[in-house]
Amino acid sequence: MTVEETNTKPSMIVNSVAYRDGKRIGEVTIEAISEVVKEPHTFVWVGLHDADPSLLLKIQEEFDLHELAIEDALNAHQRPKLETYGASLFIVVKSAQMLDGRVSFGETHFFVGANFLVSVRHGCTQSYAQLRVRSEQMPHMLAKGPAYALYVLLDFIVDNYQPVMTHFEQEFECLEADIFKGQFQSEAIERLYDLKTQLHELRNAVTPIEDIALQLTRLHADLIPKEMNPYFRDVHDHVSRIIATLDGLREMLITAMQVNLALVAVKQNEVVKALAGWGAVLAVPTVVFSLYGMNFQVMPELQWYFGYPLVVTGTAIGCLLLYRKLKRSGWL
Repeated sequence: MTVEETNTKPSMIVNSVAYRDGKRIGEVTIEAISEVVKEPHTFVWVGLHDADPSLLLKIQEEFDLHELAIEDALNAHQRPKLETYGASLFIVVKSAQMLDGRVSFGETHFFVGANFLVSVRHGCTQSYAQLRVRSEQMPHMLAKGPAYALYVLLDFIVDNYQPVMTHFEQEFECLEADIFKGQFQSEAIERLYDLKTQLHELRNAVTPIEDIALQLTRLHADLIPKEMNPYFRDVHDHVSRIIATLDGLREMLITAMQVNLALVAVKQNEVVKALAGWGAVLAVPTVVFSLYGMNFQVMPELQWYFGYPLVVTGTAIGCLLLYRKLKRSGWL
């Protein structure tokens, strides 16, 4: 793989710290990593943000990473996945947060080895600095190595899906009021479709993490200590619940849309019935008066003085009787 060399910006390296037996030793330069990781009971935790090709090439050299994994890390549009490259893992997960009322996705790529963890953040992602600080306050957990640091980051990413879910649920509740009015409102339907699209995008981001957590629990015993299995099962459980909530909310959206269309159809049917009822009432005088407008000389009671009032009265009575019958049957 050919990559152009560029100057490394300091802002791309968020942290590069070595730990021994769970205790922080100190910061490590990228060039010194290959020597530090050789020390017993020591691992290096490196955090990068929007790393450029030259920096990732240095990371590849220091940690002896596979070139295909580095190539994927250069591309910030990967699907969530877990791949094994020799003695290390390459993991891609998507993070999510609400910005200006819409869900925005970022990516975090992880390189996991027996004595190192490298996280590469791309796009719209929250900082992991506070996670590192909290982890350093629990050296007995950091003593478990990169597996614990990986758990902390995955758990943080999964927990941040919940505020997004809460926002979607609140937005759906607001939409329900408009959807069940029984009136066709294009704006409400457009918002509903937009929400459904965002739910689909979030599910595509969340679902692969379920399989990733499952693999970390059952496989890769050389990198994930047995005592870390319950922690990754906890991540798996959280993801499963989020997926179940997403599926439930999506079903509610589909049902709400179908109910809205049904209510609109029922209301339209009521209008059609009313128009048909009034058409039937108006058909009575239409038939009678059209007969008397045919210019025949021999017509019933045509020369009788009370003929015209009698016909008008009879027509009105016929219309009234038909109106009462249609009213009782619910057509008017």
